[in-house]
Amino acid sequence: MKDNTRLIDIILSASGLIICSPLFLLAAILIKATSKGPVFFLQKRVGLHNKDFTIYKFRTMREGAAKQNALTIGSKDSRITTIGYYLRKYKLDELPQLYNVLKGEMSIVGPRPELRAYVELYSPEQRNVLSIRPGITDYASIKFKNENDLLAAVDNPERYYINDILPLKLQLSQQYLKNKSLRNYFFVIWATISGKTSCCNLYLENANCA
Repeated sequence: MKDNTRLIDIILSASGLIICSPLFLLAAILIKATSKGPVFFLQKRVGLHNKDFTIYKFRTMREGAAKQNALTIGSKDSRITTIGYYLRKYKLDELPQLYNVLKGEMSIVGPRPELRAYVELYSPEQRNVLSIRPGITDYASIKFKNENDLLAAVDNPERYYINDILPLKLQLSQQYLKNKSLRNYFFVIWATISGKTSCCNLYLENANCA
């Protein structure tokens, strides 16, 4: 599949890294000043053509806490640091992924990259989402922006994620894959920045995928 968004990804990610550089510096200072550990959180995810890559985020948890549980349970997860709470609340922890986009490992818009353990659960049809670059945001990111709170409300968060949330995420990713275009690329960016969840839901309903 020809990727007609790659040049736009390069322009937007390079511009974003330059414009956000003061914010990166401030976040780095606050992270180091308030908790022990590195500034960035690095984790292996599955990307284009089922290949692993290293995703970059600002560290929002106590060092080593992610090894306890891959899922974040609620916005008040005890593993989250004080500054990490605010970075997550405003999605600022995702900004370092602009570097992944610049490197060509991700796109601004595309299916969110999963851990290998979850990808192994995909059906052959669901693996189609690995035919395009994973993204910083997509339909599922918008529709499940309160995912952490949903997981906090159930007794077995991982089972709920695997059985209920993940299939819906993959359905939304399949929908983007089927309708991949510059129009939808910019629509997802606009919906993400504006927080217009209702508009995204309406769009998906019209596409028979909500």
